[in-house]
Amino acid sequence: MQAKIEGMIHLIFGEQGAGKSTYAIKLASKVNGVHLSIDDWMQDLFSHDLPIPMDIGWIRARVKRCEKKIWSTALQIVRSGGNVILDLGFMKTENRSLYIALAQESGIQIERHYITAELSTRYKRVMKRNSDRNKTYSFEVTPTMFHYMENEFESPTEDELKTVVIVNTDGYNLDGVVNL
Repeated sequence: MQAKIEGMIHLIFGEQGAGKSTYAIKLASKVNGVHLSIDDWMQDLFSHDLPIPMDIGWIRARVKRCEKKIWSTALQIVRSGGNVILDLGFMKTENRSLYIALAQESGIQIERHYITAELSTRYKRVMKRNSDRNKTYSFEVTPTMFHYMENEFESPTEDELKTVVIVNTDGYNLDGVVNL
């Protein structure tokens, strides 16, 4: 008989610059959870080895390795009763579905949070984050990278929208407070 799992996973997703990391950090504080960010892991483990010019295949291979280890860490935390906030971007529907399935297979409750804002707001935030290098800064996102990633994001499906917490951060200065 499998013991009841007390902890929960909060899956944070949305477009770049919407405020995912800011929201995730505040949510972690609110639910006494552990914030696990792909940007932090990639920065700490691989930023010094980043090839120039940038190689998206090289990056994706390392993201996959990090995601595997982050999931293993998340399971340990949740199985010991803790809450986890997964801030892995989750740009693709397939990736979000995979983590939902993994949580369900493990008997773990999962709550999804879709963080969104208008394109112009998000672009300004990312460029400001580049110059300010604030607490959510991990690496510079150039305008070319920003526009590339815009095309990578898959908006939530109608079915997804029925079961997610939707947070629109337009009108919020993310350096201040994002209401939870």
